[in-house]
Amino acid sequence: MGVLNHLQSLLDEINAMDGEAKVEALNKVKSALHAISPFSSEPVDCVLWVPADEVFANDYNPNNVAPPEMRLLQLSIREDGYTQPIVTCGANGHYEVVDGFHRNRVGKECPDIKNRIGGYLPVTIINDDRQDKADRMAATIRHNRARGKHSIDGMSAIVMDLSRRNWSEEKIANELGMEPDEVLRLKQITGLAEMFADREFSEAWEA
Repeated sequence: MGVLNHLQSLLDEINAMDGEAKVEALNKVKSALHAISPFSSEPVDCVLWVPADEVFANDYNPNNVAPPEMRLLQLSIREDGYTQPIVTCGANGHYEVVDGFHRNRVGKECPDIKNRIGGYLPVTIINDDRQDKADRMAATIRHNRARGKHSIDGMSAIVMDLSRRNWSEEKIANELGMEPDEVLRLKQITGLAEMFADREFSEAWEA
């Protein structure tokens, strides 16, 4: 009973706060609870609200959303609210998007939604052992592929980047949920383009 009394006292104290101070206090409480949670290894166990200008897009996401789907996402968030957080890495004022780039855009670009959530965005933060860029890239691709969304050129660039980071074809296939021949084909797309990047070709064949 004593714990519940302390909890109510804490809730009353936080409830008396306003604006940024209230959000900061709630984030600290969530983080503290997450640290002792039996689900502390699951990022979704702790959703924080952070200033939208602290959330940044990554430079490698090959996922593209067509205008109709983007409008539907706006409508969904407008009518149903944010039901999924933006998956990020980092902390302390810099959160790079791992998954949820378009949810990030909606919160920043739609005035009514931006106003409703006070210029904040809901984020989860991936575990510390997944902070390396190659691991973040792999996580982004897994999220995209699980939804069946990715572009061939973007995926090819990702595969080549991971290969340059000394990931074997087997590891790439395992981490991205691909078949070995799919990895090879994607490497060939970018690899052939790079091979002939500095060549000059005639606009027409001459007999």
